[in-house]
Amino acid sequence: MNLRHRPIPTRTRSRGGAYAPSQPVSAEVYNIIPIHDVLTDHPSLSFPEVRAAAEALRTAEDLRKPSFVTWYNHMDILDWLGMFFGFQNDNVRNQREHLVLHLANSQMRLSPPPKTVGSLDPTVLRDFRSKLLKNYTSWCSYLGRKSQLWLSNRRDALRRELLYVSLYLLIWGESANLRFCPECICYIFHHMALELNQILENYIDDNTGRPFEPSYGANGFLIRVVTPIYNIIKFEVDSSQNGTKPHSAWRNYDDINEFFWSRKCFRRLGWPINRGPKFFETDKTKKVGKTGFVEQRSFWNVFRSFDRLWVLLILSLQAFVIVAWQGTEYPWKALKNRGVQVKLLTVFITWGALRFLQSVLDAGTQYSLVSRETRSLGVRMVLKSVVAITWTVVFGVFYGRIWSQKNSDGMWSDAANRRIITFLEAAFVFIIPELLALTLFMIPWVRICLEETNWKVLYCLTWWFHTRTFVGRGLREGPVTNMKYSLFWIAVLASKFSFSYFLQIKPLIAPTKILLSSTVLTYTWHEFFGKANRTAIVVLWVPVLLIYLMDLQIWYAIFSSLVGGANGLFSHLGEIRNIEQLRLRFQFFASAMQFNLMPEEQTENTKLSLVKKLRDVIHRFKLRYGLGQVYKKIESSQVEATRFALIWNEIILTFREEDLISDAEHELLELHQNCWNIRVIRWPCVLLCNELLLALSQAAEVTDKSDSWLWPKICKNEYRRCAVIEAYDSIRYLLLLVVKSGSEENSIVANFFQEIERYIEIGKFTEMYKMTLLPQIHAKLISLIKLLLGPKKDHSKVVNVLQALYELCVREFPKVKRSIVQLRQEGLAPLSPAADAGLLFENAVEFPDAEDARHLRRLQTILTSRDSMHNVPTNLEARRRIAFFSNSLFMNMPHAPRVEKMVPFSILTPYYNEEVMYGQGTLRNENEDGISTLFYLQKIYADEWANFMERMHRDGMEDDNEIWSTKARDLRLWASYRGQTLSRTVRGMMYYYRALKMLTFLDSASEMDIRNGSQQLASHGSLSSGLDGPFLGKAPPAKKLDRGAGGVNLLFKGHEYGSALMKFTYVVACQIYGSQKMKGDPRAEEILFLMKNNEALRVAYVDEVPSGREEVEYYSVLVKYDDELQKEVEIYRIRLPGPLKIGEGKPENQNHAIIFTRGDALQTIDMNQDNYYEEALKMRNLLEEFKTYYGIRKPTILGVRENVITGSVSSLAWFMSAQEMSFVTLGQRVLANPLKVRMHYGHPDVFDRFWFLTRGGISKASRVINISEDIFAGFNCTLRGGNVTHHEYIQVGKGRDVGLNQISMFEAKVASGNGEQVLSRDVYRLGHRLDFFRMLSFFYSTVGFYFNTMVVVLTVYTFLWGRLYLALSGVEGSTTNSSTNNRALGAVLNQQFIIQLGLFSALPMVVENTLEHGFLSAVYDFLTMQLQLASIFYTFSMGTRTHFFGRTILHGGAKYRATGRGFVVEHKSFAENYRLYARSHFVKAVELGVILIVYASQSPMAKNTLVYILMAITSWFLVVSWIMAPFVFNPSGFDWLKTVYDFDDFMNWIWCSGGILAKAEQSWETWWYEEHDHLRTTGLWGKLLEMILDIRFFFFQYGVVYRLKITSGNTSIAVYLLSWIYMIVAVGICIIIAYARDKYSATQHIYYRLVQLLVIVVIVLVIVLFLKFTNLIFLDLITSLLAFIPTGWGLISIAVVLRPFLQSTVVWETVVSLARLYDLLFGIIILAPVALLSWMPGFQSMQTRILFNEAFSRGLQISRILTGKKNIDM
Repeated sequence: MNLRHRPIPTRTRSRGGAYAPSQPVSAEVYNIIPIHDVLTDHPSLSFPEVRAAAEALRTAEDLRKPSFVTWYNHMDILDWLGMFFGFQNDNVRNQREHLVLHLANSQMRLSPPPKTVGSLDPTVLRDFRSKLLKNYTSWCSYLGRKSQLWLSNRRDALRRELLYVSLYLLIWGESANLRFCPECICYIFHHMALELNQILENYIDDNTGRPFEPSYGANGFLIRVVTPIYNIIKFEVDSSQNGTKPHSAWRNYDDINEFFWSRKCFRRLGWPINRGPKFFETDKTKKVGKTGFVEQRSFWNVFRSFDRLWVLLILSLQAFVIVAWQGTEYPWKALKNRGVQVKLLTVFITWGALRFLQSVLDAGTQYSLVSRETRSLGVRMVLKSVVAITWTVVFGVFYGRIWSQKNSDGMWSDAANRRIITFLEAAFVFIIPELLALTLFMIPWVRICLEETNWKVLYCLTWWFHTRTFVGRGLREGPVTNMKYSLFWIAVLASKFSFSYFLQIKPLIAPTKILLSSTVLTYTWHEFFGKANRTAIVVLWVPVLLIYLMDLQIWYAIFSSLVGGANGLFSHLGEIRNIEQLRLRFQFFASAMQFNLMPEEQTENTKLSLVKKLRDVIHRFKLRYGLGQVYKKIESSQVEATRFALIWNEIILTFREEDLISDAEHELLELHQNCWNIRVIRWPCVLLCNELLLALSQAAEVTDKSDSWLWPKICKNEYRRCAVIEAYDSIRYLLLLVVKSGSEENSIVANFFQEIERYIEIGKFTEMYKMTLLPQIHAKLISLIKLLLGPKKDHSKVVNVLQALYELCVREFPKVKRSIVQLRQEGLAPLSPAADAGLLFENAVEFPDAEDARHLRRLQTILTSRDSMHNVPTNLEARRRIAFFSNSLFMNMPHAPRVEKMVPFSILTPYYNEEVMYGQGTLRNENEDGISTLFYLQKIYADEWANFMERMHRDGMEDDNEIWSTKARDLRLWASYRGQTLSRTVRGMMYYYRALKMLTFLDSASEMDIRNGSQQLASHGSLSSGLDGPFLGKAPPAKKLDRGAGGVNLLFKGHEYGSALMKFTYVVACQIYGSQKMKGDPRAEEILFLMKNNEALRVAYVDEVPSGREEVEYYSVLVKYDDELQKEVEIYRIRLPGPLKIGEGKPENQNHAIIFTRGDALQTIDMNQDNYYEEALKMRNLLEEFKTYYGIRKPTILGVRENVITGSVSSLAWFMSAQEMSFVTLGQRVLANPLKVRMHYGHPDVFDRFWFLTRGGISKASRVINISEDIFAGFNCTLRGGNVTHHEYIQVGKGRDVGLNQISMFEAKVASGNGEQVLSRDVYRLGHRLDFFRMLSFFYSTVGFYFNTMVVVLTVYTFLWGRLYLALSGVEGSTTNSSTNNRALGAVLNQQFIIQLGLFSALPMVVENTLEHGFLSAVYDFLTMQLQLASIFYTFSMGTRTHFFGRTILHGGAKYRATGRGFVVEHKSFAENYRLYARSHFVKAVELGVILIVYASQSPMAKNTLVYILMAITSWFLVVSWIMAPFVFNPSGFDWLKTVYDFDDFMNWIWCSGGILAKAEQSWETWWYEEHDHLRTTGLWGKLLEMILDIRFFFFQYGVVYRLKITSGNTSIAVYLLSWIYMIVAVGICIIIAYARDKYSATQHIYYRLVQLLVIVVIVLVIVLFLKFTNLIFLDLITSLLAFIPTGWGLISIAVVLRPFLQSTVVWETVVSLARLYDLLFGIIILAPVALLSWMPGFQSMQTRILFNEAFSRGLQISRILTGKKNIDM
C-alpha cells in the first residue's frame, strides 16, 4: 500500500479546534482541511504530513497557561498565543490551517523524504522561519537592534521556531491595512516577540511581582495595537480631500511605513504604543511632516529621478555642437584640432552646472524633510549646492586661464598645455565618484556586499551620495547579466549618437552660421529682439533638440524588437504556428507531452546531475527537430500511450465543453483508447485523414514489386503506416465480431486472416495477391460499415455484402486460383455444400453493440476520408490554442514534479460590482438599432453558437424555444463565457483544480489502473453514448458535459480531490458581496451559483454590521458552499479596525482577502481574464521556476504571457490587442532578459507569496499616487532585492477594451498613473539606485515611454509654431531663395517623418507577428491594419497619453476610470464624444489646424505646393486623426440621420443652463466646471505654467494684425496695441447681447430683437466706413478672425486658471458665456467634416467595413447588425 494515502487510524484522540468554540468542535466549519478533527473522513487527512503538522502544533501542554482563562486539552500553540496576545478566534483558526497546510506541503516536497513521515521535520520549520522572518532580521540589522528570535542553545528550539512563525502569521493575519506597512509589522512583531520570550523565560513583572503576562484582553491586539495606527492612516487620507490635496500635505502608507526605518520609532512610540507623540497627531492645524520623501508635482521630477540620463544627453549634445561647428566631414578630423579639444572641456562646466541644478531641485522639493532630527539632511543639501557651484566656478576659471594663456602666447604653448593638464587633473578629481561607480559596476558583488552591510563607517562614507534607506540596497546583478544589458545599451547609444550627429546636429550648423551672420533680414512686425535673428535660430533648433532628447526611445524600440525576436527564436517560439505544422510533428508532440508533463521516477537526489542534464538536452533536441523515432517508446508502452490519450482527450473534451468544436470534430480530434486488438497508436482521425486511400493507390499501382519495396514506401509516412495497420486490425476484429463466434463462417474468416498474416510475415503478400483488387474490397467494406451503422438493421443486405466480400477475398484476390476442395482443406470454404450454395453467413451474423459504434465510425472515417482535413477544427481560437500548446511543449521548461511534491499555490481575483453572468434581460434587450447582445454574439461566434445548440439538443432539448426556459442558465453561461465576466474567469481558473485532479490520478495510478481505466473510458465514450444515438436509433440521454461529467473524472478514487485542495485554492475578493446579498442583488445569487458549482472556490467579502449609535463594525469574511448542508457557510469572520477602503480600492480589496489564500505561490488574476485547461497542465512546471537561479537570485515574481481574447470583435479591438500583444510578449521578454527590469504590469504574474506578504503585499494602495497599483509591486520587488522573470511556455487569457471610448479611458488611467509614478519615491529610488544601464532600461520601459510620447507631440507644436513665427515675422520671406532655409527645413523634416509615421513604434508588433505567424503573415497583417486606418487609431492614442500624462504631472487629477468592459455595438452620440475628447484632442487639433491654415496663407514657401505638402502632411495627418478618429471608429459614425440627431442633441446640451442636480451628460455648464476641476487643486507653479502656456494664443493676433492691409506695412508696436480695441468691442457686444437677452427675451421680446438689430447695423456701418476711408479690404475681415478668435480662447483659458479670484465678480458670467460660444464653435468645426462625409454616399458602408472587417471574417453580418434588419430565429 502507498504510504502517502494510508487509511486514517481509528484510535481516539482529543478533538481539535479554536479556543472557546462557539459551537461543538465536531460541527465546526472548515475551509480546506478539518484540522479540528483529524479523524474525519476527509481525503486530505490521509496524508501523514498533515497529521504531523497538526501534531506539532499540539505541543503546548507544558507551556505556562494564561491566568483567568480555561484551557482545554484540544488546544494548541496558536490557541495559547491567541489567549496571551488577544488575537481573534477566527484569526487563530485561519492561521492554524494556513500553517498546517504550508508545513505539510513543505514536508511533502522534502527530498529525500524524512525517515519518520509521521512527525514534523525540523528542516521544514527552520527553512520556513528563515524565509518568513528574513525581512524582520534584515530590519533589525539595519536599525542596529538585536533580533528577538532566541533560538541558539535552546532545548525547545523547534517549538520556539513554531511559536515565532505562528506569532508573525497571527499578527499579519489581523493587521488589516497595516499589511501595506511591512516594517510597521516588524516593529509590532519585535515587541510582541520580546513579550513572548519573557513568557517563555518566566520573567517576573516588576509591577506585580508575578510571572509576566501581557495585558491585551479580548480582541486586544486589534484594539490596542492595530486600531491606533489605522486611525492615523485614515485621518491622513481623510485630510487629503480624497487625494486632491498635494501629496506633500499628507502622509500616505509609505510615509507611515518609513517612519519605522529609523531608530526614533523605538524612542517615540515605545511599547505598549504611546499615543502621545507627534506621530499620532490628529490636529489639522499641526502639520506632521512627511517621512523619507516628499512627492512634489513638477516636470522636474523627470530630471531629478533620471539625472544621469539627462546629463549624458546634454553633455553629448554640447560636444556634438562643438565638434560639428568645425565643419569637417567626419568628427574625428575635427578632434585633431587642439582648439576643439579644449572647447570640449566646457562639458565639465556644464556638468558642474547640472549638478548644481540637481542639488537645487533636491533642496527645493525635499526641504520639508529637514527637522531638528534630520539636520544632516539639510547640511548635505546646502553642501551639495555649494560644492557643485564651486566646481562650476573652478572649471570656468581654469578654462578661462587656458584661453588667456593661449591668446597671450598666440599659439598652444607649453604653458597653455600645462594649464590644460591642470584642468584635466581637476576634472579627474571631479569624476572620481563616477570612476568608483564604474569599478563597482564591473565587480558587482563588492557593491552588493557594501550596500547590504550595516556598518556605520560605510554609512558615513556613502552619506554624501544618497540618503540611507532600508530598500534599494544591493540591487546589482551578476557579471554575466551586467555584460548582456551593457552590450545592449552600448549598441543603442552608439546608434543614437551616430544618427544624432550626422542627421540632426551637423545639418543645422551651416544654416545657423548663415543666420547668425545675416544682416539683411526684414521683419514684417515689431521685433523686440533686434536684428540678430537669434529667435529664428532658436525656432529652427528647438524641434531638433526635442527629437534629440527623445529619439533614444525609438532606438530602444528598434533594438528591443531585434533582441526580443532573437530571444523568441532561441526560446523556440513560433515553431508550430498552425495545425498543419502540428500534423507533421504530432508523434513527437506525444513524446514531448510525456517528457514535460509526466514526472519521472523519483530519486533520492532531486538535483540533476550533469549527465542527466545532458541527457535531457539531447532528448529535447531530438523532440524539437524530429530526430530518431522517440515516439516509438510511447507506441511500445501501452501505459504511456494511455496516459497521453487521457491528457489529449481531456483537452479536446474541454474544447467541446467550451463549444469551440462540434461533436463531429470532437470525434475526429479524439485519440481513441486502444481496443479491438489494434497494434499501433490510434492517432486522431484528423491526422490519418486520407492516408489509407493514398496507401491503397500506392498498392494498386504495384504489379511487379515485392513487399520489401512497397511496405517501406508506405512506412515513410508514420500516419500512413498507422492507418494501414489500424484499418487491417479493425477490419479483422470487426469481421470476427460480426460473424457469430463458434460458427463455421467465423473460422473461415479467422483462417483467411491467418493466411494473410503468414504471407506478410514471409514477405510474399504482393506476390500471392492481386493488388488491383484492393479498391473493390475497400468499397465492399465501406458498404458493410454503412449497413452496420444504419438506423435500420437489414440482415439480408449485410449477408449479401459478406458473401460478396467472401467471393472477392477468397476466390478472386489470390493470384493462384484454388479449387473448392483446396479451399475446404485450408479452412477457407464451408464443409457443407449447402452453405456453399448461397447460404453462407445466413445464420452467422451478429450486429455490434452500442459500445462498438464509436469505433465503427472511426473505421468508416479512415476508410472513406478523401479530405486532408486541414480545416479541422474550423474554429480559429481552437486552432490557435492547439498550436500554442503543442509548440510550448517543445520549449525549455522545468520538469514537472509529482502533484504531491509540487509548489502549492493560490489564485486571488479582486471583484467589485462587475458582471458575473449576463441576465436574460441583458441578452434580449435591443439597442436603438434593434440589436440585442445575444444576436451580436450569435453572429460573431456563429460556429460556437451552432456547437452550443448541438450540445443542448444532445442534452435533451427538443425545441429551440426551450433555450429561454429549461436551458436559460446554459444560455446565460454561454454568453457570459464570451464576455468579460466573473463567471468566465472562474471557469478558467478552476481548470487548475480539474487539471490537478487528473494529474494526481496519473501520478498515483498503477499500470493496472490505467489499463482498466482506458477500457472503462473506451466503453463509456468520451462524450456519452448519446453520440451513438443518431446512428443506433436511440434517444440521446440527458447527460451534461459541465464540470467534467465525462472523461478521466470517471476513474478517480477519491484521494485526487484531497491532493488538489492541498495544492490549490481560489479566492475571489467580492468586496461588497455582503451588501449585495442584503439588497437582493442578482449578482449575489450568481456568485453563490459559482461557489455551488466549484468546490475549490472561496469568496471573501467585507461585511458591515451596525453596532448601535450609528456605528458600524467591519469584518473580513470568507465563505464557501457546503455540499453536505446544501447552503453557503461562513468559514472565518475577522474584525477590521474600520472601513476597508482608505486607499485605492483594488489593492485594498486584494489586501483584505490575501489572508485567506494558501500556498507558497500566489497568482494574481483580474476579473476580465480567462484560462485554458491545456495551459493549466503546465502550472506544475512553471512553479518549479521558483527553485531556479536567474542571474544571482531566484525569482520572486514569475511573469506569465498573456493572450488577448478580445481581438476579433472589431478592427479597433484588433489594433488594441496587437499593440498589447507585442508588449506582453516581446516587450516583457526583453525587459526580463537581458535588461533585468521587468516589473509587475498586472495580471497574471505569479508571486512568491511568503516573500511578498512580509514585504508589503502584492500591490500598493496609497490614494492617487498608487493609482497604477500593480506596477508598484514590481518597483517594491526590485527595490527590496527581488527578481522578476518572464516565461512564455504558458499563457493566460486577458480581455481588453474594445470600443474607442473604453480604450481611451483605459489609456487615460494608465497615462495618469504614469504621471503619478513620476512623482513617486519608488521611481526616484530606482532611478538613483540602479546602475546606469539598468536605469536606462527602467526609464524607457516605464515613465520614459509616456514622457517621450509627450515630447513627440511637443515637437509637432514647436515645429509648427516655429514655422508660423518665421512666416509671420518675415524671416522666412527674407531667406526663401537661399539654401539656408532649405537645408534647415530639410533637417527638421527628417525628424518629422521619422517620428510621425510611427513605423519604428510598430516594429515590435511586426517582429513578434513574424516570429509567431511568419513574415508574410506579419506583413499582410500590417498592411491590412494600415488600410483599416490603424495609424489614425495609434496617433489618436498618442494624443490621449500625452494629454493625461502631462496634465497629471502638472495638475494632478488621476483617478480610476471604469471602462465597462462590455460589447460595443451602439452608436455614441456626438455630445458624448465631445465631452470625452474636447480638451484632450479636439481643441488641440483645431489649434494645429489654425496654425497650418495661417501658415499656408501667410508663408511665401507655402506657395510651393510640394514644399508645403512635405512639411505639413504629417501635421495634417495628426490633425485629421485627432478630429476624425472618434467618428471613424464609432458604429454608424457617418449615418446621415444619426448625424442630424447628434447635432440636435449637441445643441440641447450646449444651451442647457444646468443647475445643482444637473449632470455633465445633461448640461454643458456642469461638464465645463468638472472639466476644469483639476485647476482648482493644482499648486501655484501649475497655475503659473498653465497661464504661460496659454499666452501662446495671443501670438496669432500679434503676427496677423501686421499682415492686414489696413496697417499699410506699419511695424510699430502701436498697431498691435490698437488691435486690442477689436477684442474690447467684441467682448462688449457679447455683454450687450447677453444683458439684453437676460432682461428682455422672456417678457419684452421685441426689445431684445431691437437691440440685436441695432448692434448689427452699427457693426455693418463701422465696416463700411473702414472699407471706404481706410486700406481695409474684405479679406482682412476673414483674416482677422484667425487673429482674434485664438486671443479670445487664450483669455478664457487664463480666466479659468484665475477662477478663484474671478468667480465672485461680474466678469465670470461673461467668461462662462464666451466659453459656451467657443465650445459651440469648436463643436460645429468638428461636426462639419462628419456631416459632409455622412451626406456623401458610400462612406457609411465603407466605415462599417473598416470598423468591423475582422468580425466579418468571423461571420458577422454587420449590415444586418447596424441596420437592425434581422430575423429573430428563436
